[in-house]
Amino acid sequence: MERTFAIIKPDATAKGFAGAIISRIEKEGFKIVGLKKMHMTKAEAEGFYAVHAARPFFNDLTNFMCSAPCIVMVLEKDGAIKAWRDLMGSTNPKDAAEGTLRKEFGESIDNNATHGSDAPETAAQEIAYFFSQLELV
Repeated sequence: MERTFAIIKPDATAKGFAGAIISRIEKEGFKIVGLKKMHMTKAEAEGFYAVHAARPFFNDLTNFMCSAPCIVMVLEKDGAIKAWRDLMGSTNPKDAAEGTLRKEFGESIDNNATHGSDAPETAAQEIAYFFSQLELV
């Protein structure tokens, strides 16, 4: 079984889409082994997205991520990383395939409802950023 990290972003939680997104996650056969609703601080968002610190969108991204509560999760499934990325869809909801979360719940490339790890190393780092091993069941 593979694990991946996922976020239901502030835009989706603010619009009340979290329940529908979690329902889809479970329907797609993921096991949710960790889940927290939190309101990130600016420092937490900056730490999480530190890999993008030199990019021009960094400040807008970190401001957005601490603008409202989000839900951070650890998902488990065979091939979880690819399966979650497929379920999310393209980063830009306009380019996302029908039936994907970003197509259904995202508005723009900035407000695209979800985040997911892109590789096993990234998943391990992102999971450890938000969860201790004691919190994963």
